[in-house]
Amino acid sequence: MTDAADRLARRYPPPRVPRAVVVALVAAGTALGLGWLVWAALAHATPAVTAQVSAFEIVSDTAIKVTMTVQRADPSQAASCRVIAQSTDFQPVAEQEIAVPASTVPLADLHVELTTLRRATSASVSGCRLS
Repeated sequence: MTDAADRLARRYPPPRVPRAVVVALVAAGTALGLGWLVWAALAHATPAVTAQVSAFEIVSDTAIKVTMTVQRADPSQAASCRVIAQSTDFQPVAEQEIAVPASTVPLADLHVELTTLRRATSASVSGCRLS
C-alpha cells in the first residue's frame, strides 16, 4: 500500500455495522410498515355505519328539514348519527344526535326537522356510531 492509501484507510475506517445488516434491517422495517399500512387501510375501508344527507329543505329562518340516508353492515344493530345545520358563514346553527333504530334493511332513510338559531343554508352528517 502507498502512503496515501494508508492515510485514507486510517481516516475512513470500515463501518461498525456491515452493509448487509443495514440493508436487511431497512428491508424488514419497510415490510413491517407496509404491512401495517395495508392492514389499517383495509380495516378502516368499510365502517360499520355511514350516513349522508340526501336532501334538505329550508322551512323557515329557524327550521330545516333533513333527509338522511344511513347504511349499516348489520342492520339489526341500532346506531346514532350527528346532524349539523350550517349558515352561510359555515357556522353551526343546529346540531342533533339522531337515533337510528334497528331494522331488517341495511339502507334506511330518516327524516328529521331541526330547530336552528338562525337561517340555515346547508346540512351535513358529522359522524355515526353503533349504539
